[in-house]
Amino acid sequence: MAKITDSLAYELHKAVPPNWYYQSLKVDLLQNYWHRRRFNEVRKVILKVEGEVLDIGCADGMFTKEILDKTGAKKVIAMDILKSSVNWAKKHWKNNKRMQFVVGDAHDLKYKNQYFDAVFALEVLEHVENPKRVLREIRRILKIGGYGIFLVPSDNFLFRIVWYLWLHYYPRGWVWRDTHIQTYRNNFLVNVCKDAGFKVEISKKFNLGMLHLVRVRRV
Repeated sequence: MAKITDSLAYELHKAVPPNWYYQSLKVDLLQNYWHRRRFNEVRKVILKVEGEVLDIGCADGMFTKEILDKTGAKKVIAMDILKSSVNWAKKHWKNNKRMQFVVGDAHDLKYKNQYFDAVFALEVLEHVENPKRVLREIRRILKIGGYGIFLVPSDNFLFRIVWYLWLHYYPRGWVWRDTHIQTYRNNFLVNVCKDAGFKVEISKKFNLGMLHLVRVRRV
């Protein structure tokens, strides 16, 4: 069985600091604006749940806490491919027993069929090798009637300019070079969700069209 440390995603992201979002929100005004703006939009489409939620690509857990608060879930299991991020999150959020942080690969989710009430993948699907496989795995572990919320860059012209400048000229941006290995131009996100068997309930773009957000349902 292949190790997570052998995966392409691990290799591409191993330079990302374990507390990237925590630090970004504190010291970087541009990052603070971008991430607060995106999560304000995500909040608008989150629905309450009574059971458990999976947050794929949780990083340091800053947005996992937002998901927990807005859904009111019994528990949020937060998963990331970087053990360093998971370890940092475990320590930082150790007093919150409703968040559990684990190392895992979105292509092979180690959970039973129809286990979760909701699954989140926020700015994650652009980083995975096989988005269709990931989405089928998400559908498998979602309960009938459960929902997923996915957020990706739209890769419109403006985003491509901003992303290039971020990677090559912004002091902290270099750690994300070569990490976007999928593109979701021309509403590809909606199409790939439908191909995976989801019903798309909400599809919207924001931040001048640079981000694409969907809420899907397993029916």
